[in-house]
Amino acid sequence: MRTLVVVPTYLEVENIEEALTRLRTHAPTVDVLVVDDSSPDGTADVAKRVATELGQIDVLVRPKKTGLGEAYRAGFAVGIERGYEILVQMDADLSHDATALPGLLAAVEDSGADLSIGSRYVPEGSVPHWPWHRRALSRWGNWYAGFMLACGVHDMTAGYRAYRRTILEAVRYHETRAVGYGFQIELAYRVSSRGGKIVELPITFADRVRGHSKMSPKVAFEELWLVTWWSLRDRPWWRPKKQRAKRYGTHEPKNASSE
Repeated sequence: MRTLVVVPTYLEVENIEEALTRLRTHAPTVDVLVVDDSSPDGTADVAKRVATELGQIDVLVRPKKTGLGEAYRAGFAVGIERGYEILVQMDADLSHDATALPGLLAAVEDSGADLSIGSRYVPEGSVPHWPWHRRALSRWGNWYAGFMLACGVHDMTAGYRAYRRTILEAVRYHETRAVGYGFQIELAYRVSSRGGKIVELPITFADRVRGHSKMSPKVAFEELWLVTWWSLRDRPWWRPKKQRAKRYGTHEPKNASSE
C-alpha cells in the first residue's frame, strides 16, 4: 500500500538530517513529506538538501507556525490528494524509532487496522529516560483522556501512528480543531467513535537529546480542556457509539470492528 510519512518540523535543524536518514534506512519504500512551519534555523533548507540526496522526500514550507494539528492537517491533505493509502505521523526529534515503522504499517496492511499506534503504555512499551513525575503526569493524562472519552486506548497522546486513508476521510480529519498535541487525542477519539479498528504496538520512546520540546503549559491545558469538553458534549460513557458516529462522518470505514 502506498505510504506517506508526514514529519512536522519547527526548529529541528539539529535532528532532521538524522531523522530522515534513519527513516529511509528502515523504511526504504515509503515516501516522506516534511511540513516545516518556516523554521528560522533553516530546518527546511537542510530537509531539501537531504531530500535531493535520499529521494522520495518532499518539503512543504508553511508561512508561519500555527501548531502541530494544523501541520498534520496540511500534510494529510497533500497525501490524500496524491492518492496515498496509508498516512503516518512521525516526529522529527528522533524520539520515534524508525525500526518500529514496519510493524505499524503491517498492522494496517496485514491485520486490517484503521489506526495503529506506537504505544508507550502497553506491555513492553516504555519511556526509559523520563523522570518519575513526567511519566506520572503523562500516564495520568492518558488515563483521564481514555476514561472520559471511553476509547479503550492506552496512549491517547502518542504521536507515532499509521492511519488508513479511508478512516481519515470517514472521520473528516479536516474538521478537527485541536491546535497542539490534543490533535492526537481528537483523531483517536473520532476513529474510536466511528468504530474503527485501533491497534496499539509497544515502542520504546526516546527523549530528545538535541533541541527543545514544544510541550508547554498552554498545550497541556488545551488537551485537558478539549477532553473535558468532548466528554460533556458527547457523553461517551452512556451514549451509544452509533449516535456518536453521526458526528464524525457519514461513511463507514473499511474495517468496522475495534480492539
